[in-house]
Amino acid sequence: MAELLHQRRRQLLLAAVALALLLLAARYLLPAGTATPAAPLPPPPGPGTGAAGPSARVVVDVVGEVRRPGLYRLADGSRIADAVARAGGATRKAELAQVNLAAPLADGEQVVVPARGAAAPAAAGGGDAGGPSAPIQLSTATIEQLDSLPGVGPATAQKILDYRTKHGAFSSVDELDAVPGIGPKRLEQLRDLVVP
Repeated sequence: MAELLHQRRRQLLLAAVALALLLLAARYLLPAGTATPAAPLPPPPGPGTGAAGPSARVVVDVVGEVRRPGLYRLADGSRIADAVARAGGATRKAELAQVNLAAPLADGEQVVVPARGAAAPAAAGGGDAGGPSAPIQLSTATIEQLDSLPGVGPATAQKILDYRTKHGAFSSVDELDAVPGIGPKRLEQLRDLVVP
């Protein structure tokens, strides 16, 4: 009888140790297992998905000298460089010096990567009465491009860049009215020379 009691205690002890090992293993395995379902939530920022919500994503049209032009969804706060990279990067013909790669993207914006030689007239066009021959994109323009606009000098060009940095990409040309130094008269003068 004592032998049977001793054998039972041994079985209970082994069962308790096995249960403790099982709980210990479950403790280390379950957090990894429960973290796995949360992992699919970050990947939806890919180009084929877009149910994350309108404020968390922007859709842009990338055209010109990129490998895969088209519409792309990017995370809110992305830069033009991110859009160009998503479109496969610039081709050898691209004139990236005419593109402000650091500019933030706005929803519905068209990102144009010009070919060498084709974009030069838009960036040139001195500050005289004529202005540039192609509209300047307010959301991507460099300080030199903005300075080339009639009535916009280096100080006002810097104010436009400061406004863009603080408020994000322009969604309308009318936003220029909020930039210090640009009133209704100057806005009407620039309206046909710039795009958001």
